Order: sequence, then structure tokens, then C-alpha cells
Amino acid sequence: MNLIVGLGNPEDKYKSNRHNVGFMVVDSIVGDLSPSNITKSAFKGELYKKSNILLLKPMTYMNLSGESVRAVVDYYKPSKVIVIHDDLELKFGTLRFKLGGGHGGHNGLKSIDSHIGKDYYRVRVGIGRPEEKSKVVSYVLSDFSQKQKEYLDKIVNKAKEGALALCEMELSEVAQKYSMKFDFDKEDLN
Repeated sequence: MNLIVGLGNPEDKYKSNRHNVGFMVVDSIVGDLSPSNITKSAFKGELYKKSNILLLKPMTYMNLSGESVRAVVDYYKPSKVIVIHDDLELKFGTLRFKLGGGHGGHNGLKSIDSHIGKDYYRVRVGIGRPEEKSKVVSYVLSDFSQKQKEYLDKIVNKAKEGALALCEMELSEVAQKYSMKFDFDKEDLN
């Protein structure tokens, strides 16, 4: 069993935020696979199942994502946990894959680390960062720019393909095949 987790915040007002790109990817997978909805209140999130794949959207808000992940991990004991999240350290249009590592100040990852440890796969979706550090919170909780939205479907699709590939393939193979970095002709899209 493989668990794919998309990080984000519930409520419609957050739906198109940069911080919700993990939800966007999981929603895209759900749309493609038409899995069974197996949500239970104990899981603290929306949970879907198709074959050997579980798809989770924690409904605990970002800072408590680990509670939901832990509940599903304890119940299903997946062999792989794959977390899809926004990453300030990567420019918009960049997609990277890794196993373990630090949280980089990401509160969703921090929460997951505290509940299940750091030994899980990460699909890192670059969102760029604001010039001023003091604006990070408002930046991640704002929507993608109009220019960024033109490329967002392509990025979400590639992240979706990579996350599903991680269920079957080795990390090095997935990273080689699905990592991406758009060349925007030096145009700043952040």
C-alpha cells in the first residue's frame, strides 16, 4: 500500500493558494483514478483508495497535517508515504523529488515530521519566495499570479505523474524522469 498525501488548507478561500498546491495535485489524481471515498472522522481528512494507492487530503489545516497522516499510517501501515507540498526554496516551475530531509520552515512538514518521522518521500513543487521574509505567510496564503496560472496545469500534471510513479519506481528513476525546471527566458514569474 502506498499513501500519497497532498498538503493544503480546507475551506474555499484557500483553494487557489500557493500553499494548497498539494491539494491541487491530489484532486487531479482523484479526478483521473475515480477512487473510492473511504473517509472516516478518525482520519481527520479526505481519504480515497484505488487498488494499492491511498490518497489523503488532511482537513486539519496545514499546521496540524501530521495528525491526519499519523492516523492513516497507523491504520493502513503503508510501505511508502509520499507527501506533495509547496516549496519556497524552489523557483516557480521547478519540481523535485527526495526522501527525507528537513522541513525548511514548512509547518505542514514540521507537523508530519513530529508524528511519523522524516523518512518519507517528498514531491517538492516550487512556488518561489517573496523578496521580503516578513511577507512569507501572506505570500503562501495568496493565489498564484495570472502569469503563473498559465503554467500551473502543466506543473500539477507533472507532479501527479511523478507521485504516482513513486508508487512503482525507484526515487532516482522518478527524479530523472519527472523533475522539471521551466526556462521562462529569464522572465520572473514570482
